[in-house]
Amino acid sequence: MPDSDTGAPPRVVLVTAAALAVALAVAVAVFALTRPSPADSAGPLPLVPVPAPESGSPGCTTLLGAVPAELTSNGASLKVRELASPAPPATVAWGTDDPLVLRCGLNRPPELTPTAQLRLVNKVQWLQVPGEGASTWYVVDREVYAALTVPDTAGTGPLQEISDTVAAKLPARPLRFS
Repeated sequence: MPDSDTGAPPRVVLVTAAALAVALAVAVAVFALTRPSPADSAGPLPLVPVPAPESGSPGCTTLLGAVPAELTSNGASLKVRELASPAPPATVAWGTDDPLVLRCGLNRPPELTPTAQLRLVNKVQWLQVPGEGASTWYVVDREVYAALTVPDTAGTGPLQEISDTVAAKLPARPLRFS
């Protein structure tokens, strides 16, 4: 029944509505704080195997044994991600939504030619092969070919960090075009 002087609803109705609004806000906050994070709910990452004839080589064992457990991309920390079985050999991934994937022991990329544009990042020569939504960067001056697939949304940090690991663990070699 409205207040006869102002036409406003009774005070009990206003207090009840305010209490319900506060209860709803608390329920939303509790849900947001207790739901699993994307990293917890992402599960193992399924990857398609690619030919990696040198995946069991000492170079791949050395490289993969030295990769960091976390990479930094655009200020965010990307943790190593579990791979779904059967996991491709000599492969590691970081992150959840757009993961970064490092594969080792690959065949020489066909794009590697004497006129290919290479980039030197922290003492490692890389060949960038752009794709849809991501680029694959191939290490081309070491005993094994490795490739880091990086989403277009990632910064340059992961490439720099992996370059540091490659430079520290695998000696440089002359480029091979055949």
